[in-house]
Amino acid sequence: MKNSKKDDSKLFAFLAVLLSVIGFIIAYASKKNDKYVMFYAKQSLILFFGWIILGIITMVVSFIPFIGMLIYWIGYLGLAVLWIIGLVYSLSGEMKKIPIVGDLAKKFNF
Repeated sequence: MKNSKKDDSKLFAFLAVLLSVIGFIIAYASKKNDKYVMFYAKQSLILFFGWIILGIITMVVSFIPFIGMLIYWIGYLGLAVLWIIGLVYSLSGEMKKIPIVGDLAKKFNF
């Protein structure tokens, strides 16, 4: 039975990262007492904020031809890599911090 609970936690952690802010809401509504799920749900929320902030920054600098595109591609590629790392880590069964994101997520207390 214990293995089933661990698999359930992995599934909800994976969904939290995969579905971003919607996944966070699902995880918070159904598994807010599961430390493993909330560990990854918080990191997913930080990634979501990163996407929003990057979108705003790229809109502001989009009128600068080369720099705007450079920020766009590097930023979105970097966030996509962090998102994939989060997906893999969430299925690992261990509470591994996503680089950069993990330290910021620790500051949230839900």
